[in-house]
Amino acid sequence: MIRLNRLTLARGAQVLLDDVSLMIHDRHKVGIIGANGCGKTSLFALLRGVLLPERGDVSLPKQAVIAHVAQETPNVAASALDFVLDGDRELRVVEAAITRLQNVVHGDHDDGHALAEWHHRFEVIDGYRARARAGELLAGLGFVHAQHHAPVNTFSGGWRMRLNLAQALMCRSDILLLDEPTNHLDLDAVLWLEDWLRRYRGTLLLITHDRDFLDSVVDTIIHFDQCSLKTYSGNYAQFELERAAALANQQATFEKQQRTIAHLQGFIDRFRAKATKAKQAQSRLRQLEKLTRVSAAHVDSPFSFSFSPSDSHARQLLRLERADLGYRADAPVLPSVECAILSDVRLGLLGPNGAGKSTLIKSLTGHLPLLRGTRHSARDLRIGYFAQHQLDTLDPKASALLHLQRLDPDAREQSLRDFLGGFAFHGEQATQTIASFSGGERARLALALIVYARPQLLILDEPTNHLDIEMREALTEALQAYNGALIVVAHDRYLLSATVDDFWLVHQGAIAPFDGDLDDYRRFVLDHVRDEAGSDETADPAVGQPGPDRKTQKRLDAEARQRRAPFVKRQNDIEKTLETLSSERAVLEHWLASPDAYLDDAKARLPAALARQREIAKITAALETEWLEVGEALRTL
Repeated sequence: MIRLNRLTLARGAQVLLDDVSLMIHDRHKVGIIGANGCGKTSLFALLRGVLLPERGDVSLPKQAVIAHVAQETPNVAASALDFVLDGDRELRVVEAAITRLQNVVHGDHDDGHALAEWHHRFEVIDGYRARARAGELLAGLGFVHAQHHAPVNTFSGGWRMRLNLAQALMCRSDILLLDEPTNHLDLDAVLWLEDWLRRYRGTLLLITHDRDFLDSVVDTIIHFDQCSLKTYSGNYAQFELERAAALANQQATFEKQQRTIAHLQGFIDRFRAKATKAKQAQSRLRQLEKLTRVSAAHVDSPFSFSFSPSDSHARQLLRLERADLGYRADAPVLPSVECAILSDVRLGLLGPNGAGKSTLIKSLTGHLPLLRGTRHSARDLRIGYFAQHQLDTLDPKASALLHLQRLDPDAREQSLRDFLGGFAFHGEQATQTIASFSGGERARLALALIVYARPQLLILDEPTNHLDIEMREALTEALQAYNGALIVVAHDRYLLSATVDDFWLVHQGAIAPFDGDLDDYRRFVLDHVRDEAGSDETADPAVGQPGPDRKTQKRLDAEARQRRAPFVKRQNDIEKTLETLSSERAVLEHWLASPDAYLDDAKARLPAALARQREIAKITAALETEWLEVGEALRTL
């Protein structure tokens, strides 16, 4: 197990952990959470031996192999596959020994015996499947087969980070440290990685702001809280419930203690000067001094912003007609596209990396000219477009406040400062140049500029990269209340499922509605990865008989999804209707509970309101029964 004993950890003058003791048991999967800058990455550096504690000690299992994702990728000409194989260090040692011994004269009996031992070790460490395992890792992380043999130095920065991740996963580790592994991944790769980590047999420590990823993978949460570490059993959703209950209890204890303190202080103030009460006053003063103070519970988000209501009156905002999208006329990424973006659309784009999601988005915004066809746009359409490359277009010599002033020169400085405060840019931070801003701070500023521009169509391409959980939550809530058109590409499923109504699948040069939810898409992705890796995982290991071949299995899975689709759609429709009815019922009950409902001028409205209340209750009961029946039907398919 991993053990911290009375440990104090600091970065310079900043104390990150103070007198902390902690145990992490073998094979637990642990999510490490806390505010940016609290010390999560420093904890990983401590476990790797890169940092030393100020006091206390850390102990790890003897001879434990620790894997982590390197932050830099060497500029080498080795193939991607060989680079990933380097992650299994023992494999490379065994391979080198076998090669060396095979070059020795075969007549040497001792060398022959040693060679046999090394071959046995090669078999024990699953060396014969090593290249296949590396290929599966590359396929899962989005590398097509042709890229497996491409030199490492031909890949861009984001793809090199995927190679580093694949190399870390290739290591047959006892402890795996992953620090924000999803930042450079698309949704397909995130879904695959999630599935891989659930099957990982070692101890996993995971830092991520993706709450759905945490919920799916971890069984323990460790929370950085005021220079201490608190452990919670369960995933992130369970942590939220337990944390909320603890904070509510803390707040109640704080309020009770404040009443006690006020009572004691009142007695002391009244009777300290009276000789007959002096001893009693001194006794209460000592009691007050000995009291262990409970702090108030603070969970308020530092972010508070919303999109202004859309003022678009056009029904159709954008339309692409017979459009070829891409960069070369002779090889369009998406040929013959016909699509329309309506004013009430809330759309999520799905599809593997490189299928054309960003190409579609850039063509819709006008950043990428059409190769052929026509782009129709509503008059004076304001598009808010967020993409990671736009962070580089921010002026590093300008402040957050100056960026806003350039958008609106006539606005009062205080109103702009108030607006920036909603994105946690307060005081001097609003006026300092952004050259020193972190990636998360730049992303927040880019989002702030988009919100301020009051877009009628909002297009977001991976908006959650570098954002912490609190900012992601604030963005999700703002998008839920946004009444304009919305198109989102994101690997954060919590944001996707909470903000969009429909999905389009961009795949194999075509765009089509995806008839299913994110669980259906997860199955689609894992099937596709298995096909790309060329692995045969359709056989049930618990059964001696082989399963159907991949083509047959793919057809069977597609038929199963087709059978399930009407039931899934009906369940989603019922849930949306129940949500609408619940909101209407809450408004009705609030009015019926108020004195206004029983005034003379409300006599005509009251009977109708009571009748509607009964009708909502009847419809709700019927829909809930149907929802259960549909769910039961799904389970039997």
